Amino acid sequence: MQKLRSIFCLSALFIAACGGAQTAPDVAAEAMSEAKSAPVLNESVITAGELSGLYIDAGAGAPIILIIPGSGPTDLNGNNPMGVKASSYKLLAEALGAQGVSSVRVDKRGMFSSAAAGDSNEVTLEIYAQDYSDWVDMIRAETGADCVYVLGHSEGALMASAAANINDNICGQILVSGVGRSFGEVLREQLKANPENFIIMKEAVAAIEQLEAGERVDTKDMHMALKPLFGEHVQGFLISIMAADPSKIAAQASTKTLIIHGETDIQTAVSDAEALASATGGTLVIVPGVNHVLKHAPKNRRKNIKTYSQPDLPISKDVVDAIALFVNL
Repeated sequence: MQKLRSIFCLSALFIAACGGAQTAPDVAAEAMSEAKSAPVLNESVITAGELSGLYIDAGAGAPIILIIPGSGPTDLNGNNPMGVKASSYKLLAEALGAQGVSSVRVDKRGMFSSAAAGDSNEVTLEIYAQDYSDWVDMIRAETGADCVYVLGHSEGALMASAAANINDNICGQILVSGVGRSFGEVLREQLKANPENFIIMKEAVAAIEQLEAGERVDTKDMHMALKPLFGEHVQGFLISIMAADPSKIAAQASTKTLIIHGETDIQTAVSDAEALASATGGTLVIVPGVNHVLKHAPKNRRKNIKTYSQPDLPISKDVVDAIALFVNL
């Protein structure tokens, strides 16, 4: 089982990165220079129909951000049962609260606290966009805010842009660790990046091409390591997002844009952030020494992945500062 696990560590946005042991001492030492997150400020449950989230109230008149999670079974804290325990969204929300920025972080439909909202596998880009647009409307109704910022992380960046295209009450889009090209292309690149995947690449590429053509893939005789990635229950969603052009969708949003990307992100490339910035004309912030889960980490793959299981490792203060500056302009 360990070999199959290693095949899919960081293999795609759809399959979350594998966890690891404690972070390397040099990374921990550098990270400790960052300000630790402040205590939770007035955190409470907030709902939009059957969808559920957590609201941190930074006070009257504070700007407010909807934090949209990344791929797969990622919860509102930024964790998932596939080994990610970084608590990145929780730490981000708390750190923003300490800087006077309110936030709502949410669980996706059919998952965790939003389990009653529907089938987590019967989703498309359009369904998610509507969910997050509904969240914006609910947050405005609950808080009295004139508008709400949408912050999407990883795959969530695409969802944030799609929501911004259908809701005029979004103050701005914040695209964090997102992609600026087709998801099929990103998936090929991520699979190829792991040398252990060479035995399944031909079959994987064929499956990606079929999904890109809008056709479902027969998984009956597929290599067992590929079945979790291309399972029949997720193929509708994969077809939906593989047909999307993230840069084009981001550019269509008639609102201001901030793009944030960690320089040591080994899941999505800096070139993705540059593509998003070029398409939108938005503000681009490349954060040195920060990885996909927004923590200080080296480029070395093994050491980088270790930070994914470190909830006590602080989130980058530079990331928090860039977001706080953007929403207060």
